[in-house]
Amino acid sequence: MGYEKIVLFLLYAFLCRLAFSSSIPHLCPKDQALALLQFKKMFTIDPDASFYCHTSYPKILSWNRSKDCCSWKGVNCDETTRHVVELDLGCSQLQGKLHSNSSLFKLSNLKRLNLSGNDFYGSHISPKFDTQLYGTLPERVFHLSNLKYLDLWHNTQLEVRFPMIKWNSSTSLTDLYLNSVNFTGNIPESFSYLTSLNKLDMSSCNLSGPILKPLWNLTRIELLHLENNRLEGPISQLFRFGNLKTLWLGNNNFDGRLECFNGTQLRDLVVSSNSLIGPISSSVLSLSSLEWLDLSNNHFSGKIGELKSKTLWNVDLTQNQLQGPIPKSLLNQQNLQYLLLSQNNLSGQIDSTICNLKTLLLLDLRSNNLQGTIPECLGEMDSILVLDLNNNNLSGTIQANFSIGNRFRVIKLHGNKLEGKIPGSLINCKYLELLDLGNNELNDTFPKWLGVLPNLKILYLRSNKLHGSIRVSRNRNLFSQLQVLDLSSNAFNGNLPTGLFENFQAMKINDENMRNLTFVEETSNLIFTTKGLELQFPHVLSTNNMVIDLSRNRFEGCIPSTVGGLIGLRTLNLSHNGLEGLIPASLQHLYVLESLDLSFNKIGGGIPQQLVSLTSLAVLNLSYNHLVGCIPKGNQFDTFENSSYQGNEGLRGFSPSRGCGDDGVTQATTPNVLDQGEDEDSSMISWLAVLIGYGCGLIIGLSIIYIISTQNPLWFSRIILELEQRIVTRMKKHKKRY
Repeated sequence: MGYEKIVLFLLYAFLCRLAFSSSIPHLCPKDQALALLQFKKMFTIDPDASFYCHTSYPKILSWNRSKDCCSWKGVNCDETTRHVVELDLGCSQLQGKLHSNSSLFKLSNLKRLNLSGNDFYGSHISPKFDTQLYGTLPERVFHLSNLKYLDLWHNTQLEVRFPMIKWNSSTSLTDLYLNSVNFTGNIPESFSYLTSLNKLDMSSCNLSGPILKPLWNLTRIELLHLENNRLEGPISQLFRFGNLKTLWLGNNNFDGRLECFNGTQLRDLVVSSNSLIGPISSSVLSLSSLEWLDLSNNHFSGKIGELKSKTLWNVDLTQNQLQGPIPKSLLNQQNLQYLLLSQNNLSGQIDSTICNLKTLLLLDLRSNNLQGTIPECLGEMDSILVLDLNNNNLSGTIQANFSIGNRFRVIKLHGNKLEGKIPGSLINCKYLELLDLGNNELNDTFPKWLGVLPNLKILYLRSNKLHGSIRVSRNRNLFSQLQVLDLSSNAFNGNLPTGLFENFQAMKINDENMRNLTFVEETSNLIFTTKGLELQFPHVLSTNNMVIDLSRNRFEGCIPSTVGGLIGLRTLNLSHNGLEGLIPASLQHLYVLESLDLSFNKIGGGIPQQLVSLTSLAVLNLSYNHLVGCIPKGNQFDTFENSSYQGNEGLRGFSPSRGCGDDGVTQATTPNVLDQGEDEDSSMISWLAVLIGYGCGLIIGLSIIYIISTQNPLWFSRIILELEQRIVTRMKKHKKRY
């Protein structure tokens, strides 16, 4: 008995000790906490360092000595040893260099490291940390035997070298993210040994050549991103990937037919901007779990078959040669948010069952051969933000009844055969930013009641049968946010609308940094006829491109001097009217004006010398008026051709002499003119709307425009850069990896 008591006592003591010790919190080793704090000091926080991230946060700001380092954001420790085993600093706004003596290399137990989405430009990392980075990422990083997860996403200055032989991490590596790192060439044979790989992202890595055999052995792969490369050849043997759920191959040079998806469990299929041909195969249509289908910008043809999936939320078949009606299966989806079928040859009517898409945010059916009337119920869809039916053969009156509380931001019905009046129910579209009813047969007066819409920024009514005078009272709350007004090619008459001009509060501001757009910025692509070219401007308002076009109407009277107060204007077109009087000298205040067209009017007097101060002016057309006196000299006026002034018998100073002679006639300096009238063009603004233009195709188009435009404005160049940056993240907004 005594022996048994001793044993029980010792067991009790052991259990008490164990319980007591377990109540004492284990802290991470002091040397590792110190190493992390030293690492923190090597960097500054700059939000621009994580520009490409959808969201970013400076995690290291939470690091301080008062807390256990295992509780710091981005730091994970082993539950038993408390050693730091994972460091996740992705999208942490870090800017600086990773030096060869960085304290980060002291974390010898680290297994997972995420430094993606930061700015480590100029870093040189030595072999002290087994990754052995030194200007490039050498092969040894892939031979870490315990490596499971490697994320170097968007380190664009980092060069990567893959081993040509089997990696030591081949059986352990499950996640490999190398988006936008610098690699050139084919996918190496050594990839065939990555038999445990679940996720591979090598988008924007300068990959070229066909998808070779190395990838066919990745039978466990679930996510494969190879978009934005130069890969070529057919897409085949995908049936090998029985676990594949996400496949992104967009913006490459793949050709042939899209087949061989039998046996896969795809949820996302993105093969946009390639050269794929033929009908949409039955293996694609039969994917029962499909959520995201993007076949845009290819050469698919034939009718769109019925899709088996009931879980679609994004369908983009834009810019192919597809024919026939819209399949009923697309109109019977419970979760569909984006339906883009534009730039095809679809025919038939828009069935009213489309209104059953209760979650739809964006409907783009533009540039097809759809006929019939617009379903009345479209205006009653309370979820939709963007409606684009441009350039079809729709006819009849606009019957859509826009209900109270709707969420419409963009409505585009341009280029159809619509007639009758502008529907009064549009006044219920309180969030509307862009309204495009141009190139139809609408017969109505100016809808001044639209001025109460607080967010309206683009109003495009050109080429209709609108008529009458425009009388709008002076009210700072009417059309106060309008930045683009196009009423050209109608039958408006009377004086220019002085009161309307005075209400344009947004046009009275020229702030290069102003960013007050919401959905319009992502959806408005307009074509302007300006500077002698038809130029496509994506997201026209994102850089405050402010336009007034009242050309080809029957306006008369004088140009009011109040126009000079709209200092944000970049294009002013009042040509082909019956305007008289003088050119107001107040136009000298339009210092960002790039295009001015007053041609084919009855304007008299001289050209104000003050206009020489308009140093941004690239196009000037004053032809066929009654102008007299000398043509001003200096700045942009020295670059304009004689065609800018032809048809003015009293003008002197044409090139090549550019002189007026000593005939006693002084150069015209026109005094400021009082408001002498109220309200217009040669077709200076001719837009055709284009919704959600895609990545590289749009960039290439803009680049061509840039080449042929000899006087390209700075804001146009910024459009290209902004668009390229946004496309990288926009399409992944709803499909984050983490």
